[in-house]
Amino acid sequence: MCAGHLASLLLVALLSGSSHLLVAGSHQDQEFHGAAGSRILLQNPHKHEVHCSRERSRAAWEAIDEYLMPFMEKEKYELPSKCRLHPDNDMFREQEQHKIHFDINEWRCGFCKKAFRAEKFLDQHFENRHNNLLDNSEGRCLADLCGALHCDLMMEFKKPKSKCNAAAAVRNRRLCESLADSCFPINQGLAARRLHEFFLRQFCDAHTCDRGTKPFPKGGRKQTNRFYLALCVLTLILLPLFYLIVFLHQREMRKGVQDLKRFSKIGQKKKPS
Repeated sequence: MCAGHLASLLLVALLSGSSHLLVAGSHQDQEFHGAAGSRILLQNPHKHEVHCSRERSRAAWEAIDEYLMPFMEKEKYELPSKCRLHPDNDMFREQEQHKIHFDINEWRCGFCKKAFRAEKFLDQHFENRHNNLLDNSEGRCLADLCGALHCDLMMEFKKPKSKCNAAAAVRNRRLCESLADSCFPINQGLAARRLHEFFLRQFCDAHTCDRGTKPFPKGGRKQTNRFYLALCVLTLILLPLFYLIVFLHQREMRKGVQDLKRFSKIGQKKKPS
């Protein structure tokens, strides 16, 4: 009888211990899943976090658009998709194309039509409201190519006068030459070969400590537009001046003819009869 009672007590103790273990295990599982869930919640806000300068990416695209695209259009050449200069490899390109600039102080979002007083406020709006549209994958940050594309010059950044960093110049030149090789493979025909050589002269040669070498020696779209604008302004200024000179000259001629006629009449009156 005592043995049976003892066995029942041992069975109750074992069942109680196992239940405690199950409860503890379930609590541990809940704690684990809760911790995992909190990590996911913490990670989600940073899912679209972008570590790429929008301003410098814009400067890089402006360099491409102004100093490369006009010559590519002339050659009717299309960049290969693997080229990092291709528009599809710019993570901000879609947002930049959805900027509507009505006036100096009026910018509008092409996605939601909201208006802003300055471009910087529209940029902030894109980051806050439309950041999920960015494809922040590797190789899509144009700002990473700024060393090769002379972004500081495009941004009119005034550097302090200092000695040339030869190591930086070498790195930028290598990056520039790698862009020329991947974007304009010389085995892809005459147009690619000509543009390869052009890209080296237009962008890469200036990566040197030789102060006499300047970027964009071949000019670009903006220079052409400025030339025609200056020509139009000069024409508008000189054309009225030309007509004014012609008018004054004709008036003086008419006045001279009238004076001659008057003098001749006076001379005829003074002749003796």
